[in-house]
Amino acid sequence: MAAPPLDGAQDGTAGRRPLLGWLVVTLVVLALDQFTKFEVTQSLDLYQRVPILPFFDLVRLHNTGAAFSLLAGASGWQNWLFMAVAASVSAGVLWWLAQLPRRGKTLLALGLALLLGGALGNLIDRVLYGYVVDFILLYYGDWSYPAFNVADSAITGGVALVLFDGLVLERRAPAGS
Repeated sequence: MAAPPLDGAQDGTAGRRPLLGWLVVTLVVLALDQFTKFEVTQSLDLYQRVPILPFFDLVRLHNTGAAFSLLAGASGWQNWLFMAVAASVSAGVLWWLAQLPRRGKTLLALGLALLLGGALGNLIDRVLYGYVVDFILLYYGDWSYPAFNVADSAITGGVALVLFDGLVLERRAPAGS
């Protein structure tokens, strides 16, 4: 009788991407996010702005809302909602990431790892402080984009990669692959 294959083909795990590699990406995003937020809170007072470039300032803001400060003026219940959403999304993304095949899904896996790191970074802020620390302010003249942070950037980049994979790469893939 032949020995079972070492690649896990018999138990259905063959071709699974080691989750650990993508979790390293998630941890790098998380560490960079938390480090930059710590530096901003140690270096700047609330609402203090430091010009960096003619279109870019560092500013310390505390966002109790969601993207674009949605629901920031609510009485506090929104923080619980956003924590629940972030925890649920993080669990779902982690599960999805663990299910990906070993090859052919690198951009999707990278997108999910970025999304997970960003979601966890903002979740940590909400749990510890009840708000998210934002500090990147882009503007032109009187117009400004809402302040954001490393986690927000990772979430945006991650969602873009997931969408690109689903809307472009999946349509180009040959049937049955």
